[in-house]
Amino acid sequence: MAHGLEGIDWDAPWLRPWRDPGEAIAQNVAAGLSVADALNAVQLAPRRFIPQAELPAGMAYEQHIFDTGCVPTRDGLHDFFNGLAWMHFPRTKLRLNALQAAQIASSGIRPVRGPARDALTLFDENVALLQAPDALWSALAAKDWQTLFVRLRPLWADTQLILFGHALTEKLVCPRKPMTAHVFRVLEPSRALPDIDAWLAAGLSAELLASKPFANLPVLGVPGWWAENEDRAFYADSSVFRAPRKSP
Repeated sequence: MAHGLEGIDWDAPWLRPWRDPGEAIAQNVAAGLSVADALNAVQLAPRRFIPQAELPAGMAYEQHIFDTGCVPTRDGLHDFFNGLAWMHFPRTKLRLNALQAAQIASSGIRPVRGPARDALTLFDENVALLQAPDALWSALAAKDWQTLFVRLRPLWADTQLILFGHALTEKLVCPRKPMTAHVFRVLEPSRALPDIDAWLAAGLSAELLASKPFANLPVLGVPGWWAENEDRAFYADSSVFRAPRKSP
């Protein structure tokens, strides 16, 4: 059983940073390994992956990772991409986990997570990382879609968008036009993932993320990511490329 991994199109442009070693790990799962065992075999992550069944009853997932260094992992796309995130962004994942553990230590486990834990979870699950010229970031923050994708389209050649959130990456295995990322701007000049990882880990805090420093981006609008967006009419769909909310 490949647990849904057989549906991954490794030629999709958004999966380029994930392809190595992701494709080889997926092949090992297809050959019969569990997702946890296939991830452990690569030995690139700062944490060990264990079957979800080994998570003790009543123990918070994030606390267990922090206390034991073991990541409970189910067989499926979601936890597969989570494992790849640990491999590509080990420092950032460690930082997010430490911040979650600190929130649990101060507030305990509650039915409602609270703004800080919500923001940490959102970052972990649905963030994409953007390195872009100021003009593109300003247009994105303003939801000025025509400027972002049409008038400033040539600037995308100098832009890098990298998926971080494993839920977002999972959803894009079956891409649909409305799929939207929470974009976090990266100001690190290097395009190399280890440098971006170090920059993120050094700067992330619960307070920063609780301030919601994100911009919403329908990711299939990214030039080069979806053939249909070569037609500027693609961006006229107001149900996806929504106008900014008017101030009260």
